[in-house]
Amino acid sequence: MAGATRERERDLELLIPVAGGGGGGGVGIIADNGASNSKSSSPSSSPAAVISSSHHHSGREAFAKVIRSWASKKFMSGCVILLPIAITFYITWGFIHFVDGFFSPIYNHLGINIFGLGFVTSITFIFLVGVFMSSWLGASVLTLGEWFIKKMPLVSYIYAASKQISAAISPDQTSNAFKEVAIIRHPRIGEYAFGFITSSVVLQRSVGDEELSCVYVPTNHLYLGDIFLVNSDDIIRPNLSVREGIEIVISGGMSVPQILTTVNSQTIQATRIGNFPAVKV
Repeated sequence: MAGATRERERDLELLIPVAGGGGGGGVGIIADNGASNSKSSSPSSSPAAVISSSHHHSGREAFAKVIRSWASKKFMSGCVILLPIAITFYITWGFIHFVDGFFSPIYNHLGINIFGLGFVTSITFIFLVGVFMSSWLGASVLTLGEWFIKKMPLVSYIYAASKQISAAISPDQTSNAFKEVAIIRHPRIGEYAFGFITSSVVLQRSVGDEELSCVYVPTNHLYLGDIFLVNSDDIIRPNLSVREGIEIVISGGMSVPQILTTVNSQTIQATRIGNFPAVKV
């Protein structure tokens, strides 16, 4: 009992300085130790938290990239689909307004304000002009009008160029229209160019006659181009109509069929043989 009492007194003496520092001090030391323990424990747990937060952030960025890529692709798909439709409607609407403007002022002067009436009148007028010009009297009037136009210095050149372009797409093709689509080797071996056969001639030389075709190769849509005299045997004739050839030139080659077949040039030339003008050299 005495030994136990001494040990208890010794423990109390050891605790006196701590208590003497004030209960708050002891508690403060314990609190400080707790804070230090929490601080020492926080570094051990911070790497895991940083890794989890970085994974969460990278996952959100990947999801956002997927959403942006999907949205941009769908937006571009919508533009690709709607752009030709919008251009078609815009050009058609502008054409209707342009044609409607020929006769709409007359109807407005008469007090008739009906949209589209001028357009219908213009289309009817164009149809009647086509019917009239197909007759003998209309052809005579057209010939007389062209004679007056050809006497004008500047207007004659504009009219001649415009007439050749319109004749190229006319269903009733004349001698000045595009005869057929042609593919020639130009400008180097292994390269080809789309063109249109406009006429054919026979080149008479001392060594013999040579049949040549005048091939017009557009370089700026249909208005400007180069003219080549090519041997008829060296021309590749694809199975394309003149309208399809014009569409290929205007579209920049986007409407070219994936497979091109050729037609027999002998059959085509047989229908025109004997009608070639002769060029003497």
